[in-house]
Amino acid sequence: MGSDAGILLLGANGQLGHELQRTLAGLGRVTALDVPELDFTNAAALRGIVRAHRPQIIVNSAAYTAVDKAESEPDLAFAVNAAAPGILAEEAKTLGACLVQYSTDYVFDGRKSAPYVEGDVPNPLSVYGRSKLEGERGAAGCPRHLIFRTSWVVGVHGHNFIKTMLRLAGERETLRVVADQHGAPTAAALLAQVTADILMLMQRAPQGDLRWGLYHLVAGGETSWHGLARHVIARAAARGLKLKAGPDAVAAITTADYPTPAARPANSRLDTAKLRAAFGVTLPDWRRGVDDIVDQLAAGAMA
Repeated sequence: MGSDAGILLLGANGQLGHELQRTLAGLGRVTALDVPELDFTNAAALRGIVRAHRPQIIVNSAAYTAVDKAESEPDLAFAVNAAAPGILAEEAKTLGACLVQYSTDYVFDGRKSAPYVEGDVPNPLSVYGRSKLEGERGAAGCPRHLIFRTSWVVGVHGHNFIKTMLRLAGERETLRVVADQHGAPTAAALLAQVTADILMLMQRAPQGDLRWGLYHLVAGGETSWHGLARHVIARAAARGLKLKAGPDAVAAITTADYPTPAARPANSRLDTAKLRAAFGVTLPDWRRGVDDIVDQLAAGAMA
């Protein structure tokens, strides 16, 4: 990978892809693709795109992320999340390219009492989690791969928990939010910046560099969905956003009180020591990224 590396970004219109378009621009020529020109269920078409562009770096931020819907659409979830990364890995290996793939805390069952490390044995509870785990294994077929497991991704663009909470707080006087699932809300902007920073470090790294591999990449600290909702609403109110529900109107409920088609891990905490040691990156507390997102959304709403 040289300083003018050709970069193929897939899933460019998602909340992470949108941020990656910005951060990857400093590394080389970025070709950013998403639907409709991209069909992840068509293996031949996917191979054709890679062969046409012959990138030195493939960054795959595309994913099937409808966790509950995946329970009734397993074939589609596995085509996008499992088969496609394997195909990309094969093509990247042929080109001698680097492949970046994103995965999820949902590969774990959440029963561990401490944060998960990369060597912990996965045990996904859902179709979504199983499809993402298969995607990890497929992506690892490329010798120069970086697989980043992350959690609770939020951003200014796309659909996410922060936007849902602000919408509901604007419509209702009380909210009920799960308080017994814990993790680190991670801003898409942070994910994108760390990805670019690490790729910059690895641009001249040979295939045998020991830093290629699987890493946990989440913001610092931890909270619950309930804690996140309270924080988001308090921040938005402090920024002048008119809401019907304040932070004290967010009631804590249990996972059992809010049944969903797909089971979620109670413990989504991921240990990032391996990433920080390998690349010297700093991962700020989750509140920093969340506050930036809320501030931008509030400013936009009041503009």
